[in-house]
Amino acid sequence: MTTKVVVKPKKVKKEAKPKKELVLKVEPEIVESVAEEVTEEKILKKEKYFQTVGRRKESVAIIRLFTRKSTDTVEDDNALVRVNDKDYRDYFSDKFLQSIVESPLRKLKSLNRFKATVLVRGGGLSGQADAIKHGLARALVEFDQNFRKKLKKAKFLTRDPRVKERRKYGLKKARKAPAWSKR
Repeated sequence: MTTKVVVKPKKVKKEAKPKKELVLKVEPEIVESVAEEVTEEKILKKEKYFQTVGRRKESVAIIRLFTRKSTDTVEDDNALVRVNDKDYRDYFSDKFLQSIVESPLRKLKSLNRFKATVLVRGGGLSGQADAIKHGLARALVEFDQNFRKKLKKAKFLTRDPRVKERRKYGLKKARKAPAWSKR
């Protein structure tokens, strides 16, 4: 048994002739599996999260902070942070950068309490790690205002404004001048 699926054409300009309707014959099992996928996606989208932006140098990090359910398995002493669809320990191979990323969660002693997904663009790895730290701290404050005092004292909520200085005319870099010759 096959099910008919009718696909209607988009609205067209008055001058153009309307296209005919396209009729596809699809097996019912395929329609059911597609419907199941759509409902699962809707359920995932309804999960509540706190979204913030963190910045440092040229890097911009968009953070989505989810609260972990008590039914989730508790891993060892590592935060559950996904950076550009990779685990943060895989994305940042340097232990120092990994500690920067998890520092806001470590400060609040809640490494296993939250999970975060991060989309980070621009800059180098160090700037990206600092941008994630800034964004995570902002998301934690959005989750609970009581965290603000501790994070503010640790200077996680302060956006580090230092950026590369622009190059000036007549110089090789921002301040480096060409070698001076007497003659």
